[in-house]
Amino acid sequence: MRDYWGVGKAAQPMLPLIAIPTTAGTGSECQSFALIADVQTHQKMACGDPKAAARIALLDPALTLSQPPRVTACTGLDALSHTLETAVSKKRNALSLAYSREAWRLCATSFPLVLRNGKDLAARAGMLLGAALGGLAIENSMLGAAHAAANPLTAHFHLVHGQAVGLMLPAVIRFNAADPATARLYDELGETKAAGLAAKVEWLLNLAGMPPSLAACGVTPSSIPLLAAEASKQWTAGFNPRPVGEKDFVQLFEAAFAPRWPGAA
Repeated sequence: MRDYWGVGKAAQPMLPLIAIPTTAGTGSECQSFALIADVQTHQKMACGDPKAAARIALLDPALTLSQPPRVTACTGLDALSHTLETAVSKKRNALSLAYSREAWRLCATSFPLVLRNGKDLAARAGMLLGAALGGLAIENSMLGAAHAAANPLTAHFHLVHGQAVGLMLPAVIRFNAADPATARLYDELGETKAAGLAAKVEWLLNLAGMPPSLAACGVTPSSIPLLAAEASKQWTAGFNPRPVGEKDFVQLFEAAFAPRWPGAA
C-alpha cells in the first residue's frame, strides 16, 4: 500500500464503485481517499486518487439503525468534526463552505436526537446525509489540527478515531478562534461565537458518554512531546487556518488533559 501513499498514484483504471455506508461518520462514500494503517507503525497512510471516488453513493438510514450506541457516538463525532474543520480550512472555497455549513446544520440537529433514541429514523437520515455532505466538504476543502492531533492518539493509545478527534476539537476551536477571520467563520455557523461553539462540542461529547479528558482515556502526560511531534508532521496540520507547529500541539494536548464539562472528574 505504501506505493499508493499520496495523491494520484493509481496508474491503471479502477473498477466502478457503489458505496453504501452503514455508519454516519467518515463520509468516505463521497471522497476519493482511503486511509490505510501501516501494520508496523499504526500510522495512517492517505491514498487519494480521483479514480477511487464512488460512482454512486446510496444513503439508506435504515442500514444505520443496528449500530451499537458507542459506534453511533464515535462515528457521529467524526462527522461533526468534519463539518467544523472543513468550514475553516485554508483550502476552503464557496462550494466546500456550502457543504460544511449544511452538514453542520444537519449533524448538530440530528446527533443529540440519535444519541437519545437510536431508532429515530429521521434523525438517522439527518446524520447520514450530514456525514455524506461532510465528505464532500473534505473532498473540496481539507481538514485541520484536530485530525492531525487525533491520529497519533489512535496510533499510540488506540483511541477510536471519532473519540480522539472529538476530544481534541474544543481545544482546536479555541486555538483557531484567536485568528479574527477564523473566529468569524465559526460565528457564521450559527452558534454563540467560537466560545459557544467549543462549549457545544463539549456538551455533545458529554451527551455521547465520552470520557471528559485525555487523562481519563489513559493518555499519559509524558507522551505529549511525542504526540505533538507526530501531530505536527500530519498532512492535515498544513491546512489548519492558524499555523500550528510542534509547540502549539503541546499546548493543545495539555488543554485536552483538563476535564471540561460539569461533573467531570
